[in-house]
Amino acid sequence: MLRSALTRRGAAAVALAATAALALSACSGTGSEGEDGETVTLEYGYWDQTQDDTMEKLAEAFTAEHPNVTVKPVIAPYKEYFTKLQTSVSGGSAPDVFWMNGPNFQLYASNGMLAPIDETLVDPADYSQGLIDLYSYEGELYGAPKDFDTIALWYNKELFDAAGVAYPEAGWTWDDLKATAAKLTDPAKGQYGIAAAQAGQENYYNSIAQAGGEVIDADGTESGYGTPEALAGIELWTDLIAAGSSPTAQQMTDTSAQDLFFSGKVAMFQNGSWAAGAYAENPDIADKVDVAPLAAGPEGNQSVIHGLANVVNAKSEHPELAQEFAAFLSGEEAADIMAESGAVIPAFNGKQQAWVDALPQYDLQVYIDALETAVPYPVSKNTAAWTSIESEILSQVWAGTVSPKDGLQQLAEQMQAALDAESE
Repeated sequence: MLRSALTRRGAAAVALAATAALALSACSGTGSEGEDGETVTLEYGYWDQTQDDTMEKLAEAFTAEHPNVTVKPVIAPYKEYFTKLQTSVSGGSAPDVFWMNGPNFQLYASNGMLAPIDETLVDPADYSQGLIDLYSYEGELYGAPKDFDTIALWYNKELFDAAGVAYPEAGWTWDDLKATAAKLTDPAKGQYGIAAAQAGQENYYNSIAQAGGEVIDADGTESGYGTPEALAGIELWTDLIAAGSSPTAQQMTDTSAQDLFFSGKVAMFQNGSWAAGAYAENPDIADKVDVAPLAAGPEGNQSVIHGLANVVNAKSEHPELAQEFAAFLSGEEAADIMAESGAVIPAFNGKQQAWVDALPQYDLQVYIDALETAVPYPVSKNTAAWTSIESEILSQVWAGTVSPKDGLQQLAEQMQAALDAESE
């Protein structure tokens, strides 16, 4: 769910306006909530409409602790979020607290747009080290971890039962995945075994790791796309399209892979833990689906792990209240609210089981188990500079106009040039 092109310092000033639509109004009483009973307005930026109800509950809970504070969450769609966010940063109208993801974090932190998190309010020990590392820059924490996500495979039990095919289970392999997808494909019905979408976080970032490769090295300075392992991870998906077990790239452009899954035209679909709540609320599929671990490649069944953080605008007019609010949104009470909603897996340690229990009809434990072998989401100082290249070249690979081998050679060279430019 992480795309959009940003260019250096000037571009970083463009990323914050979607969230001007994201308003968390707070009227304050005393101390950090304002002086002499003045009314203080905070803005809180977020992008996921499926979490509206949860954001409202969080707002109500914050108001309960701050009686003179009124909270009104407002959403901006993800496709517009970072473009508008940049605009509001440059115009001085950025939200006081807003959502941040890994690919964009370093760009904002390195350009002085985020205030360091007050660690007297947010204890790093309450979160996984991976998330703390993701949202730290030059030794300082700039993001209070909100949630994390891993990837698993959703499947339509009704389609499996009709075809007499066994459900996916722990220990299954790429070969099992391919064979199962073929058995569930029925051209006469316009039905496919799996959706091999051009999706990094949900699909090929995982399979590249499962093949023993990496998208980028741990330092964020070297591309991994020029390796045989990366090629194997990409060909898992392009081979499924070539075999007819998946809709074509054009079909998945005309109708999204998820919508094809919702409509029963696709039997399997890899998706993140963030999708569980939406699936449970969808009357067309809620009772038909369940979730299983990813299939294992040559090196295992690794899942990409990512997570969002609440960050504080460095130029907030109410820095103390903004810090308090960010800490609350990532704290224990907020974790309980998020877990019980089933919307996301809370980042706060010890609160993951409540999320699993919130939707007992699904085997959501597979998302938690995925932590054991999870690999970090690939990022660099200016991630979007090379993900735009990645998207452009891989779209040609998925369409079949460029071979995976040739496409990855081009991608490795152009991505490396973009990474080299980050250090200049």
